[in-house]
Parts: sequence; structure tokens; C-alpha cells
Amino acid sequence: MKDKNTIQKEIHLSGIGIHSGKNVNLLLKPSSSGEIIFRRTDLGNVELTLDPNKIETRNSTYITSKDCKIQTLEHFLAVLYMFSIDSLIVEINGDEIPIMDGSASPFVQAILKAGTKQIPEKKKDIKILKPFSIREKDVVVSVSPDPEFKITYSIEYDHPTIQKQKVSMSVNLDNFVTEIAPARTFGLLKDVPALRDMGLALGGSLDNAIVLDEKGVISGPLRYPDEFVRHKVLDLIGDLSLLGSPLMGHFKAHKAGHWLHLKAIHFLLGSPEFWSYV
Repeated sequence: MKDKNTIQKEIHLSGIGIHSGKNVNLLLKPSSSGEIIFRRTDLGNVELTLDPNKIETRNSTYITSKDCKIQTLEHFLAVLYMFSIDSLIVEINGDEIPIMDGSASPFVQAILKAGTKQIPEKKKDIKILKPFSIREKDVVVSVSPDPEFKITYSIEYDHPTIQKQKVSMSVNLDNFVTEIAPARTFGLLKDVPALRDMGLALGGSLDNAIVLDEKGVISGPLRYPDEFVRHKVLDLIGDLSLLGSPLMGHFKAHKAGHWLHLKAIHFLLGSPEFWSYV
């Protein structure tokens, strides 16, 4: 059993929603509740909690209720998971977590500055007991037993800068901060008009995403040669955090995305014979 944690002092953050295009303010408050509570201050303090059955995906991961939603949770949740922050009040005056610079590093730096502290509540690990796979044609998420939290992710894009990329690592806080959190979201310039027609990517810019035309990156230098697949690892960690416990298992994904990550999460939650609390 491990200790649950919160932050030592309040954190103020602000930025633009990559999909909504709206400015949004975040206020993170220490809490002893033992859960992460989102509070929509623009809607009379309506509260949402991280119930996997109320999570949906559409180019990002978002939580819904009958009253409201909060989208683009994944980078923020990945940071909370890796810092073992399980108890927090998140006040937000809009429907989307700000994209910041397209990576999770601004959230990391804010939490490092604020510090964390234990609360008098414990949590158990989830240990994978036997393997399974979720497949849609050539898109796959598979999970197998492992004594550590390990991720292997591979992608394939018909683009000269991305092509095939793969990363495999046992994830811990140190290598998350230096190797995964700085990896930025990315998109192809040719896809932007269609996304905006759907009300998506309205806040996307060269300052908060890796943008590629048909030849290469047009938004400045990459942080890593394989930054694209590293960012997919970041997304997967954020989605897996919805399971609500530290994980012991090897999570492999090939050409996947939020929708298939969520299918694997729902499979696990509905199949207790594949895992146990330890």
C-alpha cells in the first residue's frame, strides 16, 4: 500500500484550450478528500470526479456529466499520476484544460515548485495477472504481467518526418519528467480545416503543437527525434490514470489512440480476473 498525496500549496495556471480556442484559468487546491474533484467555477461550481464510466474521447479525453464537461484531460492527468497526486481540487472556469505549450512540462514545473505532501489515506496497486489484447484491425492495445509499470508504444505515419517510431521503457517519475513530459502534441497542417469544421483545434497554433506540412515540421525544432511517439506515451499514461491506482504491468500500444486506450480500461474494469489489488 502506498500513501495518497496532495499539493503543499495552491497552483495558478492559465492558457488556451487547444480545441475550444478559449482562455481558461486553473486553480489547484490542496485537499484531504482522497479524490480529484473538478469544479466548474463558470457554472456555479458544478463538480465532476474521475469516473471512467463518464469518460469519452474525441481527439482528446474528457469527462462528462448531465450538466457539463471538461476536455483535454490527458496531459494533466498523466502528471498527477506520476507525482502520485490523488487528492486535489481543480477549479476551472471553462470546459477544457489549457494546452500550455503542447506538453506536460508546465504542469510538472508547477507541481515541483508547489511541492507535494502525504494525506492520511492509502491506496493499493493494480497488478496485471494475465495478458489480453484489444484490437481494431491493425490497431492494438495489449497488456501483460510485469513487476514494473512499463510502456511500449509504436506508431506508423505516412509522413517523411514521422514514419515508424517506437519507444519502450519502465516508467518512473525521473524519466517521465525528462523523457516523456516535454513531448508535445502534434498535427498535420492538412488536417486542420476538417478539425475546425468539427469544432476542434480552434486554439491550436505553432506555439502549442508540433505542426507538420507535407515536407516536415514548420513549428520549430523537435525536442527529441522521436518526440511524436513519446507524446503518445504521455497520452497513454494520462488515460491509464483513470484506473485510479499505481499500475504493475506492461502496456503495449500500436497505432492506437484515446478511443482504444479507453476500451482497454473498460475491459480491465469489467474483467477482475485479469488483475488484482496488491
